[in-house]
Amino acid sequence: MASEHEGRTQPETDSTAEDSGIHWDSIIRNTALIIVLLVLLWLAFNVRLPSADSLQQMIASWGWAAWLVFIGTYALVALTPIPVTVMAVTGGLLFGTLEGSILSMIGVFIGCWGAYWIARGLGKQATARLLGSHYRTAERHLNQAGFQAVVMLRLLPGFPYWPVNYGSGAFGVSQRDFLLASALAIIPGQVSLVAIGSFISNPNVANGVVVGIGWAVVLVMTWWAYRRWTIVKDQSPKPAND
Repeated sequence: MASEHEGRTQPETDSTAEDSGIHWDSIIRNTALIIVLLVLLWLAFNVRLPSADSLQQMIASWGWAAWLVFIGTYALVALTPIPVTVMAVTGGLLFGTLEGSILSMIGVFIGCWGAYWIARGLGKQATARLLGSHYRTAERHLNQAGFQAVVMLRLLPGFPYWPVNYGSGAFGVSQRDFLLASALAIIPGQVSLVAIGSFISNPNVANGVVVGIGWAVVLVMTWWAYRRWTIVKDQSPKPAND
């Protein structure tokens, strides 16, 4: 009788342990979601970046470490819904067009990559809640063609960086496509914004030309990316009719 009782107890114990493991995994995931949601919502509604001039003074006060502070700050901003425009302009004010563009691209790239992996960890359902009104747009485009869609959304005027970052992680865009598309697409926009800051700090023809060329390249690349995405979408298999 004792052995029969032990035989019945062991599977029940294993089942309880498995249930407990699944339960804790769910708790950790939901807790992470709540924390990320609260932080991002709080930042979006309560935090406003200082003006470019104020940021310039604050970052410059770090002396030789100013470039490290700038990259770190930019990466943190890129993780949130806060627009990155002010950071790029500040890069131009502080470091000029060339150095400011390089540092800006490093900072925004790190932040975008971090957001991608946060979304991968949270999963599709959790990230859908995080994206809110941007969810449908990200789902519609990023479920079609990873590389082309990331490039197009990165270059799309008025569409923020952060839904692309989190949407790419949630909807299965490969890390390779995400990184290559992001590296390609952020260059013209970042350079043109940094050049604006550099032009404000040191108005000259060279900086004005960089601004003009930068935005011209943005428009051309947006058109190219949209055309490529349309071709891939048209070539994708259509669902069978019932």
